Amino acid sequence: MTGRARRFLARVVAFVLVAASAASAADDTTILFPGGTSSAPSSTAPSGGSLGHVTLLVGVVLAAAGGWFVWRGRHASPLGREVRQLTLSETRSLGNRQFLVVATYENRKFLLGVCPGRIDLIAPLHDATPLEKSRS
Repeated sequence: MTGRARRFLARVVAFVLVAASAASAADDTTILFPGGTSSAPSSTAPSGGSLGHVTLLVGVVLAAAGGWFVWRGRHASPLGREVRQLTLSETRSLGNRQFLVVATYENRKFLLGVCPGRIDLIAPLHDATPLEKSRS
């Protein structure tokens, strides 16, 4: 884990702890009314445990985990980009969904014929074509 990831995780944990302590400091038996007056609960008020604190804590933890995954994905490089060795160097359309393709694999080039339903190897290509050799 890098230093930035550790600092981010430490900030998330600190935020969760502060949110949990603030939520537990609230008194569930106090009723707040608009206008600033408050009263104690009456005997007809329903009693029971509240899941508000747990819901808040779970929401904060999930939001922090989602933020961490987004942050991590932004800085990570995609796995397949460094490993890819097959590239299409050039394509030419021959009409009627038929193409000539120059494909490169492991620094070797191949001329391929592509049509619906099949791909044929026409010839491996070398560094210098016969036309270039005759001009030299």
